[in-house]
Amino acid sequence: MRRLTPPDSPDLLVGAASGDDAAVYRLSPERALVVTADFITPVVDDARAWGRVAAANAVSDVYAMGGTPLIALNLVCWNTEELSNELLGDVLLGGQDIAEACGFLVAGGHTVDDPEPKYGMAVVGEVHPDRLLTNAGLVAGQSLILTKPLGIGIITTAQKRNVVDDATIAAAIDSMTRTNAAAAAVAVAAGATGATDVTGFGLLGHAGRMAQESGVSLRIDVDAVPVIDGARELAADGVVPGGTGRNLAWILESVEIGDGVSELDVTILGDAQTSGGLVFGVDPEHADGVVAELEASGHTAARIGAVTSGDGAILLARG
Repeated sequence: MRRLTPPDSPDLLVGAASGDDAAVYRLSPERALVVTADFITPVVDDARAWGRVAAANAVSDVYAMGGTPLIALNLVCWNTEELSNELLGDVLLGGQDIAEACGFLVAGGHTVDDPEPKYGMAVVGEVHPDRLLTNAGLVAGQSLILTKPLGIGIITTAQKRNVVDDATIAAAIDSMTRTNAAAAAVAVAAGATGATDVTGFGLLGHAGRMAQESGVSLRIDVDAVPVIDGARELAADGVVPGGTGRNLAWILESVEIGDGVSELDVTILGDAQTSGGLVFGVDPEHADGVVAELEASGHTAARIGAVTSGDGAILLARG
């Protein structure tokens, strides 16, 4: 990336420099485009479920910016020698399920031959420039809200190793296929200005980047962070994806681990997620209402800590 010339336009409201979830380009004082692309390898065995997960994961970037998705193109890498077109149809139907649920159109796409299958979407949405959520928008004094439980990376790794039960896998799929549409609407209505979605860099990685870009620090109560049932026990048995270790190697220099916080706690907070929830800041007086509204819509949400004055550090505390 250092060899590329950075774009220079006053209408590029969010570009690559801040490591945010999507690019945002202003069309007028009242309208901006949100543009993103994301695709993943299979994380579950069922083809249609994988399609739903991948599409929910891709459109999540638009919601993380406070936007509304409008149109998408499928991105497909497919092993035509090993996998049938019927199976690909199931994957695309999964993407269509999410598009219909979220109210955006899938208008085509592009496919290439690839030994390892991959699926996702390029998504275009819109947002009012004054209601944009960015990873640089956290403010000291806010409460930190997380809208989905952690543990996806641990559970999908356990599935690959055939060491997880069906109920735990079902809970993970339910979480991954729940879109962030309602969570984004709640965040915007509550006056949030800073948000991101929790995906491959884990809660610590994504929240840490938010803290750095916002010029604040974070205090996270490890006991308040929701975790999918069964994930903690799997991690304790050593079922941890390689991405989690890479996440922790990158972020731990900015993390202070408080008394009573275990290595297992830290591992779960760094767990690499697929189609995770949003994490955002709101004024403390709104936090309980925000969590209650999210829970009423089916989310496993929690107030997990606070935004403090600082320089990008994260304090992990118990209680």
